[in-house]
Amino acid sequence: MKFDWIDRHRDGYEMRLMCDTLQVSRSGFYAWMNRAPSARHQRQESLTTQIRQAYHASRCLYGSPRVHAELLERGIRVCLNTVAKLMKQAQIRSKIKRRFVVRTTDSNHVYPIAANVLDRQFAAAGPGQKWCCDITYIPTDRGWLYLAAVMDLCSRKIVGWSMADHLRASLCADALKMALDRQCPQAGLLHHSDRGIQYACEEYQQLLETEGITVSMSRSGNCYDNAAMESFFKTLKVELIYQTHFAGEPEARSTIFEYIEIYYNRQRRHSAIGYQSPEAFEASLN
Repeated sequence: MKFDWIDRHRDGYEMRLMCDTLQVSRSGFYAWMNRAPSARHQRQESLTTQIRQAYHASRCLYGSPRVHAELLERGIRVCLNTVAKLMKQAQIRSKIKRRFVVRTTDSNHVYPIAANVLDRQFAAAGPGQKWCCDITYIPTDRGWLYLAAVMDLCSRKIVGWSMADHLRASLCADALKMALDRQCPQAGLLHHSDRGIQYACEEYQQLLETEGITVSMSRSGNCYDNAAMESFFKTLKVELIYQTHFAGEPEARSTIFEYIEIYYNRQRRHSAIGYQSPEAFEASLN
C-alpha cells in the first residue's frame, strides 16, 4: 500500500521525502516497481475492465448492485462488495442529477372516488392482474410534454404509454388503450391510479367499465399508495430526463420511446424482479 501511494504521487512530491516519511527504502520501491503484478492484482485489473464494460453498456446508469447482476449473468463470479469497492476505486458511479416538481394531479373535482383496493399490495402472481397508472412531465424548450404510463405490477413492464402537450383525459385513455391492445388481459384486472380528474372523469371510467376492469385509487395526498409508478418516473427522470436537453416535442417523444421500449422494458435490470429486465422476467414465467 505504501509503495502504491508513492507511485501515485510521484509527480507531486520528492521521492526521498515520501520514502523517509513512510519509512521505506527507495531501493525497495524500485524493486516493487519492477516486480511482476501479483495474481490478485491482475484479477482486480481484469474485474475493473469488465465492470467498466458493464457500466458503459448500461449507459453509465448502473450502480454496483446492477453491475454485479450483469457480471453474474456473464458468468463472472464476484461478490457485490468487491464490485462496489472496485467501482469506488475507479471512480465509476451512476449518473444522478437534481429533480424538480410540477403538479400533474388535480383531485379537486366532483367525480366519484374509488376505494384503495390495491392497498399497497404491489406483487402479482402473473401478468395482466394488476396495473398501476400515473402521469408525469418532460420539459422542452417549447413547453411541457406530458407522459401517461401503465405498468404491469407482476413484471414492472410499461405495457402502455401516451404523450401529449395537454393533461386531458384522452392522454390517459390512449395509454390504457395501448396496454389493452398489446396485453389482452383476462377478466379480473385491477386498475390503480391516483384521484386525478383524468382518471376519475366519466370518459375514463366508462372505458374501464366497458372492459370490466376493477377500479382502485390512492388515498388523498398519499404517494406511497402508487409507489411502483412513482419509482418508475423517478428512474426515468434521473436516468434520462435530467441528463438530456430537449429542443422540442418530436425529439423528446423519440428519445422517451427508445428509453421505454428498448432500454427499460428489454434491457434494464429491475431490483424488484431479481435484477432481470421486465421482458426477461415475463419470459421466465412462461
